[in-house]
Amino acid sequence: MPSRLFHRLAATLFFIAASALWTSAIAQLGTKTTGQGTSVVTTPYVRAELLAHAPQGVAPGQPLWLGLQITHQPEWHTYWKNPGDSGLPTDLVWTLPAGLDAGEIAWPLPKKIPIGTLANYGYEGTVLLPVPVTVASTYAPGPLAKDATIKLRASWLVCRKECIPEEGEFTLQLPIQSTTALNGDAFEAAAKAQPRSVLAGTNGIVPHSQAQIADGNLLQVSVQGLPVALRGKTLDLFPETAEVIDNAAGWKQAWNGSVWTAQIPLSVQRSASPSLMPVVLAEQAAAGHGAGPDTRTGYRAELKVLGTWPQGASAAAVSPALEAALKANAAQAGGSATSATGSGASSLTLTAALLGALLGGLILNLMPCVFPVLAIKVVGFTQHAQDRRAHRISGMAYTAGVVLSFIALGALMLGLRAAGEAVGWGFQLQSPAVVASLAALFTLIALNLAGVFEFGHFLPSSVASLQARHPVADSFLTGVLAVAVASPCTAPFMGASMGLTATLPAPQALAVFAALGLGLALPFLAASLVPAVARALPRPGAWMDTFRKLMAFPMLATVVWLVWVLGQQSGIDGAGALLILLVGLSLVVWALSLAGRARVWMATVSIAAMALLVWAFAPHVTNVSNAQAANTPSAQASATGWQPWAPGAADQIVASGRPVFVDFTAAWCVTCQYNKKTTLAHADVLADLQTKNVALLRADWTRRDPAITAALASLGRNGVPVYVFYRPGKPPVVLTEVLSVDEVRATIAQL
Repeated sequence: MPSRLFHRLAATLFFIAASALWTSAIAQLGTKTTGQGTSVVTTPYVRAELLAHAPQGVAPGQPLWLGLQITHQPEWHTYWKNPGDSGLPTDLVWTLPAGLDAGEIAWPLPKKIPIGTLANYGYEGTVLLPVPVTVASTYAPGPLAKDATIKLRASWLVCRKECIPEEGEFTLQLPIQSTTALNGDAFEAAAKAQPRSVLAGTNGIVPHSQAQIADGNLLQVSVQGLPVALRGKTLDLFPETAEVIDNAAGWKQAWNGSVWTAQIPLSVQRSASPSLMPVVLAEQAAAGHGAGPDTRTGYRAELKVLGTWPQGASAAAVSPALEAALKANAAQAGGSATSATGSGASSLTLTAALLGALLGGLILNLMPCVFPVLAIKVVGFTQHAQDRRAHRISGMAYTAGVVLSFIALGALMLGLRAAGEAVGWGFQLQSPAVVASLAALFTLIALNLAGVFEFGHFLPSSVASLQARHPVADSFLTGVLAVAVASPCTAPFMGASMGLTATLPAPQALAVFAALGLGLALPFLAASLVPAVARALPRPGAWMDTFRKLMAFPMLATVVWLVWVLGQQSGIDGAGALLILLVGLSLVVWALSLAGRARVWMATVSIAAMALLVWAFAPHVTNVSNAQAANTPSAQASATGWQPWAPGAADQIVASGRPVFVDFTAAWCVTCQYNKKTTLAHADVLADLQTKNVALLRADWTRRDPAITAALASLGRNGVPVYVFYRPGKPPVVLTEVLSVDEVRATIAQL
């Protein structure tokens, strides 16, 4: 009977599906990524990004720098190591692999930021806070390790007139063997911005610089050895020791030949009495300099303090000015500090996420790779239309197989994240080996549905009769098969729900996956529990065989799509190699379905030929050629106005005052391809984008990309499609997964 044969197929193909998932897990564990963390944190006031510079890789004796780059919104600033009259310095807490040791922040030259009667020291615009990292000779990452996981917990105070305490958690995967020099210019600029030591010209003797306490409230400073280019110019002085001088007071300075002198008032709130006082000197910034690049060079001198310090005030954990600012901000923000562990976080409640996942599971039933499984399962009711008890048991077993499989897949994804992997929904399709395995699985299903072979013809009788002896297990395994064939199909409306799983506790996240499975199983479960459905189906007849063969074509269409997806990952050679292997697989299956001596000879020849094909062509399936790299959607995007996405590219464009639209996509994402060919290609949408001068960036996630995974996580998503508008001075706007022309045009009109 057609239904029974199909159920036998489920028992055998379960092992193929399980192998595909296991292959995916092994592939994911082989390459470390950013896990649940992100290298970028965006708030309404700053954009913070964890950067690395390792031009010779991570090895003992080789340079390695990490750093937090902060880009401030206009008029906002963060603070130097000595914040001045108010503020708090940025604090970095590192979690590094054994053998890596982070040093102190190499603070760049700050700016003096006057606020009313106060004066602060800090940074506006964009600043990189670099940190040198020492790689010990004992550093041993292991023979299979490819990356070092860098984690950072940073906290900063960002102020304008009000002050906002913020924090962020960052994760970065640093290649151990290969070069990491993409941010070399930023680290080079930070090195130039770091103050230089004041030394004598040729003899290397440190000049005699000192600070003399005079009249109890003045500090008389003299510094020798400053560059000739500074002589005669007015200088700024930045004390590294906080709460010593009156930062906002006016003071006198003069040049006595090569010696710079100054008389600086002491702070009435002074709480420190250092014997050695390090200071940074630089040419005074021009008035109205603003937040542009600071091209001044700073010079660091350590002043030996002479004389006796007057009695100082008791040290305070927070300066009075800062305490007042924080109280004012607490009143404005409702008394809660702003946490910046991610931007664009989903506002969905758990209930809404469960409903979204349920709807997504229902839509999965309409996908061409799932519908044949469901349709043939329901048609099987016609064989036992009056056996209501068997229908109920079959429906519940099928539902259990679907729900438990989705929970297992969700647990695998969450487990990989906990192990440091940057994976999202559909992660298995980023592996060419899994895509090829699924193409082979769907080819077998299509050949079986078309009647090319029956498993009962070449399986042992004990295996072929499993369905008859264990119908409940057969229904359960059919549910597992349904999840396996549903994995390539991306359901719309579930992106936000799946994204929320990254922030939920494990039990709640698994509940979302269970809801997704329940949505997939719901049509068959309803049919098994409602007798009217079985009675409404046509009576058994020849039409069932015709319908079964018809269902082979959606499966073949899915194979075509998977071959195209593989072509995006491994190039035209990879797609051609997969087609050859699928032809060989079909030949083997057909040969095994023959009878008598023809089966023996044909099976022997076909299996030998298949082995030769695997040896010759299988490596091309997972290989990425240079030619393919030039033909990816990202590389071709410029021809249609789209440019390839890169970390920080959107922020750089937005900083110039131009809005940006980012399309997070993948070749295996059905919804992505539908939107790309319809809404995003609509003439009115393209005209509106051009009118508003919107920059178009496309982030291609077809293959694993930790940077794209981190960007998705910062938006509260862990899968594609995701469509985002970035606007100067405003938070990003995330659109729905299934785009409409009206929605996109309405958003563009608000830019």
